[in-house]
Amino acid sequence: MSTLDLFQEAVNFASHIDFSKSQTPDTVSVFETTIRYVGGLLSAFELTDQKFPVLLEKAKEVADKLAFAWVGNNVVPFGFVNFTNNYPTIATSNIAEAGTLSLEWSTLSSHTGNQTYADLAVGSVRHIANLVWLVHSQASSDSQLVGRIQGLAAQGIDPQSGASVGGYVTWGGGSDSYFEYLIKYARLSNTNDPLFVNTWQTAVDSSIRTLLRTSTVGNRVYLADFDDSRKIRHIGSHLACFHGGNWILGGKLLNNDTIVNIGLQLADACWNTYASTETGIGPESFAYISFDGGFTGGSPPDSDELEFNAKHGFYITDGVYIQRPEVLETNFYAWRATGNTKYLDRAASAVASFNKFLQTPTGYAGINDVNNVANGLVDDTESFWFAEVLKYLYLTFDDPNHISLDEYVFNTEAHPFKAPSAKPVYGTNTILPGKPFKVQSGPPLPAVSPSRFDKGLRNSQQ
Repeated sequence: MSTLDLFQEAVNFASHIDFSKSQTPDTVSVFETTIRYVGGLLSAFELTDQKFPVLLEKAKEVADKLAFAWVGNNVVPFGFVNFTNNYPTIATSNIAEAGTLSLEWSTLSSHTGNQTYADLAVGSVRHIANLVWLVHSQASSDSQLVGRIQGLAAQGIDPQSGASVGGYVTWGGGSDSYFEYLIKYARLSNTNDPLFVNTWQTAVDSSIRTLLRTSTVGNRVYLADFDDSRKIRHIGSHLACFHGGNWILGGKLLNNDTIVNIGLQLADACWNTYASTETGIGPESFAYISFDGGFTGGSPPDSDELEFNAKHGFYITDGVYIQRPEVLETNFYAWRATGNTKYLDRAASAVASFNKFLQTPTGYAGINDVNNVANGLVDDTESFWFAEVLKYLYLTFDDPNHISLDEYVFNTEAHPFKAPSAKPVYGTNTILPGKPFKVQSGPPLPAVSPSRFDKGLRNSQQ
């Protein structure tokens, strides 16, 4: 955007922050701090042709503290670290937290020459990829699902033992960016190890055969969840709507039109959650009904929800919008991959809705209910509104050669990293075999998504 004066101001500010100390008693999320701080600092360092070495120094400073999340011989990091005493919080984690560090930490290794950063992060991903191919040894209420979920790791993981916790399978929160980074790490690193691409391709193949659902109204294509009881849950979320863009990107790298086309269908279904509401903005979560019913794991839809579903092919289960980017992220990939101007129209529609319903005297806020404006705004602005939503919108309307997907890989917070020239072939086009899997009990899993946005905890701004 060429606002170099503002960028210089930000560099000067960041250069005086001592990231080795915490100003609060709160613990620090390894995942969130990696994707936002480490990723943002390294991306800025690269985008300015490495003219500001302090950005690299600060990224290293942050990562050196986060590295205390790896304890002893543990391959998988704990999720939170106390920056004051350098001790992690001993608790279970999930595959998104433990498997979404590879882009940032491998980039840090390439710039510092210290391979330890990459070894730690990539080692965790490799462990998860090798850990479980869900071929269920337990009886299932749906016998067709037995043995057909290979490649999709369970959401929970115990860093102490390295074992899975539970058997919940989802492309949504708690698992999402683990799958995202499998294909992105392969592209960014151009590694000759086919594990990452083959694991991603196996997960996609298994999802197509087992999780893909089409709504009875509108023929919308969704990806279901698969719960610990071995039941399909007909649910979706704004977080999960990254999957369309990820499948488009991965399908292009694998020269697999089937994956690309399904990614585009997923993009259409997620956009429909925007187009169907009073505000033209999508909800936090939703559900749908397909050929095999509409089980969600919760209460069945009421009469109002069934009426909404009859019109739109889904119904809203949580109407809050907390400025998430995933629908517009996927729309960006769809635009860059196809050049179809309907994706420009969708982006323009989102901009109009944001300006109409989210604008405040001081900026933009979330909204408590995308289908009921009277419920007011969320008194909060997320950093990913700037890092992701506005960036993906800007790049959608910008010259496609600017931050080209042929030259950059975006981390899950939309910070672009420079990538080498693409290889002609990624992976070995191999669907990996499954291993016996048994649902493992364990401690409760960490909460997914900011808890302050749980129903009843939101502050309204009228």
